[in-house]
Amino acid sequence: MGKQASVVLSDGVPVIYRPLPFSDSVLQSTDEAPETEAAIILECDGIARTKLTGLEHHFLINIDHHATARPFANVNWIDTSACATAEMIFRLARQARVKISPEVATCLYTAVLTDTGSFCFPGTTARTFELAEELVRCGADPVHIAHNVYFCAPVSKMRLLGNALTTLHREGNVVWMHVTHQMMERCEATVEDCEGLVNYALAIGDIEVALFFRELPSGNFRVSLRSKGKVNVAAIAESFGGGGHECASGCGINGPLSSALEQVLSQFRVRGYDLKVQ
Repeated sequence: MGKQASVVLSDGVPVIYRPLPFSDSVLQSTDEAPETEAAIILECDGIARTKLTGLEHHFLINIDHHATARPFANVNWIDTSACATAEMIFRLARQARVKISPEVATCLYTAVLTDTGSFCFPGTTARTFELAEELVRCGADPVHIAHNVYFCAPVSKMRLLGNALTTLHREGNVVWMHVTHQMMERCEATVEDCEGLVNYALAIGDIEVALFFRELPSGNFRVSLRSKGKVNVAAIAESFGGGGHECASGCGINGPLSSALEQVLSQFRVRGYDLKVQ
């Protein structure tokens, strides 16, 4: 298309995504990027969520598919029917007649796989699998991608999972667990190691919602919420200033843990969900 672009991610590239093509070219600050005319922001509900400075001085394009997405840019393309923002990028590339190389297909397939919860979340349709098939035809290797995403966990993550599972509690069809900052230090775990731990709680057969509380150094908590489909956890997360998918969302909440837990559970009760102690 005759355009030069830089990819900037303030937190850096997570370990499981470092095998992806071009990952070593991702920047962590806008100061490292060449002078640009526009900034395209993916899957963020505002400039603040990017944790990048200086964006307000650019022409902004916001692309998102979350139900909690908000229009904040000069151009806002929000499509909640898309299974992933990667689907929207694919459609945009096709419309612009951009060739989907094997490297691009690999990145887009990875995004579709993870954003649909391995094709488990509501919104996964025949169109989703048609997209996956097309990306494979363009050169994405689904076996290699799945191996990198799901079968390359460090020992620290497994140790942290063991600690988290010892805290497992249940109320009705909601289950929760937590890790403290001390646990993370003891396991030599990183924030990345917390990714996906909530899904182990959701695996319980008759559970509808799983919660995972990660204590921050400040004593506050980052909460991951997951649902099997009957409960819109995005609405719960949004009540605390967070958001995401109806089945996978997150938010921040003040500690201590007892207070954070009660605040979240009260939101379920307010919405009429049955939370009887089991």
